[in-house]
Amino acid sequence: MSTQGQFPGAAGESERTRRLRSLGLNEPTADEAFDRFAHLAASITRAPIAMVNFINDDRQMFRGLYIPPNSAEAATEGGASWADRGIAFDLPTRQMPLSHGFCPHVVAQRSPLALDDILAYPRFAGNPVVDELGVRAYLGAPLVDDTNTVIGTVCVLDREPRQWGRERLRDIQHLAEALLSEIRLRDNLLAQQQEMFAAFDGSPFPIMLTDGPGHEIRYANAQHADIFGAPTAYGPVGHAYPQLGAAGLQQAVAEAYHTGRTTVLNDVRLQSTRVDAQRIQQIFSFTCTPLRVARTGQVNGVLTVGMDVTAQSRTEEELGTLAALLVDRLQQNGSTTGRAGIGAGDTGLILPG
Repeated sequence: MSTQGQFPGAAGESERTRRLRSLGLNEPTADEAFDRFAHLAASITRAPIAMVNFINDDRQMFRGLYIPPNSAEAATEGGASWADRGIAFDLPTRQMPLSHGFCPHVVAQRSPLALDDILAYPRFAGNPVVDELGVRAYLGAPLVDDTNTVIGTVCVLDREPRQWGRERLRDIQHLAEALLSEIRLRDNLLAQQQEMFAAFDGSPFPIMLTDGPGHEIRYANAQHADIFGAPTAYGPVGHAYPQLGAAGLQQAVAEAYHTGRTTVLNDVRLQSTRVDAQRIQQIFSFTCTPLRVARTGQVNGVLTVGMDVTAQSRTEEELGTLAALLVDRLQQNGSTTGRAGIGAGDTGLILPG
């Protein structure tokens, strides 16, 4: 596997966070497959709330979440919502501090945890979710991936004491094992994708891939690093490349991500960062193409291709043709499902996920 253009995690970052980044699971973004899995967990255990929870060094991220349709009522006590009761639990952004709940304990212990009545356990009774959310019962199992890293949990909650018993404990463990098959598939697809990026390593054009709604840089080829410098590990475009951010590239990437359509940024004037060259002004054009998950069509990243037009008469059409050729190269290497990628009315490249 080619490692060109791949960046190590930040200093002091845990192996768990690095794994989540590599799997594309380090954001609290809703995921339809994980939501379905959370619903299944709730159905099997007959619990009102279920989560597929990935945990990095800073927060818990509910990529999968099930709350009953009457969640406004289920999540209240005397008419006060969770937010009204002061807990830092934001359902729209699906995240929670590490201080809240019991999944961090499951991850730390690498073993399932069954709490029939949380108030009966002094160690857990003072947790903020008990008073602020009224959680009284918890059942969770760790997600241990193929690298033996605990990346999160599958868990269910109840606002009434529950006798989970051995059967429910076995159920939640089986669910965790089943979910790991989905994560293993994603891992394999990502590995194949990294192999395909090797085709970009020798390209004379700067190429960059950003991931998720935060537009964090996941890949940049050698030409990109040579022209614009080495990016901050996994930083967003504007943070890793202030020059590019100020010139509007992060906005163009964000537009492609949110609209699902290719955006083009022309006449970007930048000072060269090459150490072996004079600091001359160069003019670039960039095309930003959204990448889609094959099964859902959801945009999950953006492929950006640049072209130095300082001394050349390049057109937007030529830049679009170059981007299309690169997309086709990815398609020919098996990264798509056979659906159309670039063309009239372009809606983006489709990748597995």
